[in-house]
Amino acid sequence: MKNIYRNIVVSSKSSKRLLAVLIDPDKMKVENVSNFITKVNTSIATHIFVGGSEVNNGATDVLVEEIKKHTNLPVVLFPGDIIQITDKADALLFLSLISGRNPDYLIGKHVEAASKLNSIDLEIMPTGYILLENGKQTSVERVSKTQPLKRSDLKTILHTAKAGELLGMKLIYLEAGSGATHPIETDIISKVKQQLHIPLIVGGGIRSVNELESAYIAGANLVVIGTAFENDETFFNQLKK
Repeated sequence: MKNIYRNIVVSSKSSKRLLAVLIDPDKMKVENVSNFITKVNTSIATHIFVGGSEVNNGATDVLVEEIKKHTNLPVVLFPGDIIQITDKADALLFLSLISGRNPDYLIGKHVEAASKLNSIDLEIMPTGYILLENGKQTSVERVSKTQPLKRSDLKTILHTAKAGELLGMKLIYLEAGSGATHPIETDIISKVKQQLHIPLIVGGGIRSVNELESAYIAGANLVVIGTAFENDETFFNQLKK
């Protein structure tokens, strides 16, 4: 499966709404994949993201292989570390944590991953990853040893997103973090989108159809939902095709 990025761009230009279901390898048991993916397939989901901040070595490879048995949706890696890279997936969000200042997550980890990526066939999508505060410490903060941007500092958020685009990122990902207490405000989404000429991904804290709709209206091209489905799979019933 190729041209995943091109399809995201085309969908963005035509205002087609994209939805990714995020699956954490440390939280999803392989024996539960079939039932879960069946629900994903009957929903409006367009992509499956796989990854987490803290994942056991080998868990991603096994999980992705099982997911691919049950769906034709593109499976995109959303890795927290190099050990989560697997050639079983279709594409990779090559994340640069541009909201932080830890060189490991700006370029260091990428250098370590380069040789592995040269030897496998994955579509690579350079992504500027911007973490916003959400009321509690996230695993991303703890693992990356970085601070999120304050939601009240709109100027820095906007400049960070634009800097990511100017550096050559193909996507900007606004993230409130796993288990966020509340989603990113629509005003932030809207103003960031106005700054960009590339697709905008938004995730974290979205737990209702109304919040999902608000993110799209504000300008999100692709919305990512993870915790909401982990805590309540009946949420899929509200998102049927």
